Amino acid sequence: MNLHFPVFTTENICHDCYKCIRHCPCKAIRIVDGRAGVIQELCVACGMCVKVCPAHAKKIRPDLARARYLLGSGKKVYASLAPSFVSFFKQYEPGALVAALKRLGFAGVSETALGAQAVSAETGAFLAQAKPGIYLSSACPAVVDYVKKYAPAYVGNITSVLSPLLSHARLLRREFGDDIGIVFFGPCAAKKNEADRHADLLDLALTFDDLAEWLSAENIDPARINAADYAKMVPETAREGKIYAVEGGMNDTLRDPKGGDIRYHAVSGLHNLARLLKDPPEKIDTGSCKLFIECLACSGGCVNGPVMPQNDAGTLSSIVQVARGYDGTNSLARTVDVPIDERIIAEPQTDPEVTEEDIKNALASVGKFTPADELNCGGCGYFSCRDFAKALLANKAEVGMCVSHLRQLAQKKSNALIRYIPAGVVIVDRHMKIVECNRRFAELFDEDTVLAYDSCGGLTGAELGAFADFSDLVAAALISGGEVERHNQVCGDKILNISVFCIAQNQSVGAIIQDVTSLELHREQVSEKARKVIQKNIITCQKIARDLGEHMAETEILLREVAGSYTEIKK
Repeated sequence: MNLHFPVFTTENICHDCYKCIRHCPCKAIRIVDGRAGVIQELCVACGMCVKVCPAHAKKIRPDLARARYLLGSGKKVYASLAPSFVSFFKQYEPGALVAALKRLGFAGVSETALGAQAVSAETGAFLAQAKPGIYLSSACPAVVDYVKKYAPAYVGNITSVLSPLLSHARLLRREFGDDIGIVFFGPCAAKKNEADRHADLLDLALTFDDLAEWLSAENIDPARINAADYAKMVPETAREGKIYAVEGGMNDTLRDPKGGDIRYHAVSGLHNLARLLKDPPEKIDTGSCKLFIECLACSGGCVNGPVMPQNDAGTLSSIVQVARGYDGTNSLARTVDVPIDERIIAEPQTDPEVTEEDIKNALASVGKFTPADELNCGGCGYFSCRDFAKALLANKAEVGMCVSHLRQLAQKKSNALIRYIPAGVVIVDRHMKIVECNRRFAELFDEDTVLAYDSCGGLTGAELGAFADFSDLVAAALISGGEVERHNQVCGDKILNISVFCIAQNQSVGAIIQDVTSLELHREQVSEKARKVIQKNIITCQKIARDLGEHMAETEILLREVAGSYTEIKK
């Protein structure tokens, strides 16, 4: 976890779903022990992973404590409010929200759209003097970082103008002095990079979520503020700059109603931008035309930023909400009296060199030995198996991410256990049809069953009742979801012990059948021998008793005779 970078992972709640990899346009994710961490040097802080994470493990860096500290420092602090605030806080009147921010301690609230108007004016002046060619907007910091890292050939095509936020910061410092503090509120994570890199202009960048949390913690509800207490934006209310929050909005502020030699195009979403910039610029001939491309990292524009409400982000109602105050004017006639130019330098990210042999070995580690094995299912989050292999070689991925490989391993283990277990095994569905069984199950019955098993490679789809008479046990396990056993069931000339267990209640059960015929016969033989020994012992005892009885009788008679003779002599 890197709490200093704008986007980080709460690892203890991260599940191995790989959804963040699937949606990350930069594949700036490293999996370690099934947990997805952000690779700082590859990330452009577009916030897409934050938006799609089902477990909410991806977070945008919380800077609320720093904002509170800044306001408590005694410095005058101004809030820069992104144009999309009217969509996020649509339940509040703008004046009420401004008043609420002032109650938090801000000296004033200003619209970032003022900086957007300056950017359009400067860009329009540049394009008017530019030569035919391709030009990319510099308004979105995530886009600028993406081009610097992943399309460096186009860095020279980016207009050398600061972003609307940094331009707005310069306007505020010109208006209120360099000793003020400036805190931005918006739907974006990439603005935190701007604050980190330009601390001389911008103190902090927070999200609308942070602002909502802050107002709640201070028990400030803008809806309860009286209209008489509403406050105004400073130094003035923005006009056409408000439209920057939607795709194509910047182009609307640049179009000259008189026409000209400039064509305008808008692209939103980094995946779409990557496809647009696939060909190198030197291969593209625009003829005598200037092509200006408005580039936004979020599909549909800032109204679909990573912290915007998912049920309303980028919808027609949100676009209308933002565009409601736009009167159709452009920014071409505006004068910019502060420097807002910026030099942009490429920071190309190169993949480690790997050979074809390395890729083959990596693919082999996940059971893919031929092109037919490469399913390209995308379960790991990568576009193809070869991309996944490269990620393995770059230590960004783990073998366990390959879903098809894990399934194959599980299937092989299951098949081996079923095949070699010394008992009959059968799995039955809720319709009493065999899903899977081993050969020992077929051997429990007759030769025709074994022949059918060998011929078809199993008995899948066959009715269980056609082979065995324990369907009642299977039905009981299906309903109860538990286990049922029966011992010494006679089935033809065999004696079986049957154990039935539920796999999925009302869906499938498994059964293990043991042939105990020989064991029971052995027990019967032992029992018979025991009965014979007992009988013989009884006869012997009876004979001994009889002989002993005769001997005792003769002895008694003799003793009586002797005793009688002795008595007569004595007399």
